[in-house]
Amino acid sequence: MAQTSVRDHYQIHGSREWRRLVKDPFHRLEFDTTMYFLAQHLPPSGSVLDAGGGPGRYSIALAKRGYDVVLLDLTPALLELARRRITQAGVKRRVSTVEGSIVDLSLFPSDHFDAALCLGGPLSHVATEEERRQAVCELIRVTRPGAPVFISVMGRLAVLSESPRYWPAWIDHTTGFTETWRDGDDHHWCGSSYAHFFLPEELLTLVKSGGLVVEEAVGLEGLGSHAMAEINRLARKRPTGWKTWLEMHAALCTHPSVFATSQHMLIIGRKPES
Repeated sequence: MAQTSVRDHYQIHGSREWRRLVKDPFHRLEFDTTMYFLAQHLPPSGSVLDAGGGPGRYSIALAKRGYDVVLLDLTPALLELARRRITQAGVKRRVSTVEGSIVDLSLFPSDHFDAALCLGGPLSHVATEEERRQAVCELIRVTRPGAPVFISVMGRLAVLSESPRYWPAWIDHTTGFTETWRDGDDHHWCGSSYAHFFLPEELLTLVKSGGLVVEEAVGLEGLGSHAMAEINRLARKRPTGWKTWLEMHAALCTHPSVFATSQHMLIIGRKPES
């Protein structure tokens, strides 16, 4: 039931998801930081699975860099939007789209892709711990031995830190808020859908239990996670200061405490060679 409501949410808000990663300097932090680390860890060329890739931001960006990408998503409206954007970007021959769930990648054989992505939080919309573990195992299964796997999720500590500012009414909803801070579950995400917010150690344990060898853990919004308005103001009004801030961000976004408290946490791992 939860997964169906997530699909319904993105059926309605597909265009908003396309705009989300680039709508202002703060939101670009997630996209640009992810792309920076993809460039550091992806092979020079090859096939990439973009699992839960929605409207295709990352698929298009990687196709422009010469990768062959399979974009898989649960939501037909997002895939339709992705196909339009892919055509507009001139990368149609490099990106194919498939409807499906990250929990079941049986469409693809084992050891098939040169890399796998699950970015922006698809794993946060999987409703049970067992299914989340299954999704991680599937991402690892379909990649070749030694291939990188990239998984980003929504961070629990960031949500709780921001809750007095943005969701005080949710704190009044004692039962729901208690479930969120204690277990990470939000059954009323964006009004009616589901999200799971991860603690850093929970995410690390999950990916390691699936067999992934963790190479880096990154806080995508980093030290800017709790200063959206200030980040946007700095970027727009002080270009020299913004450049300096970004240098700091690149240096510190892998610090364990920054990873732990970021709005989106990225794990970069590798499938064992044998």
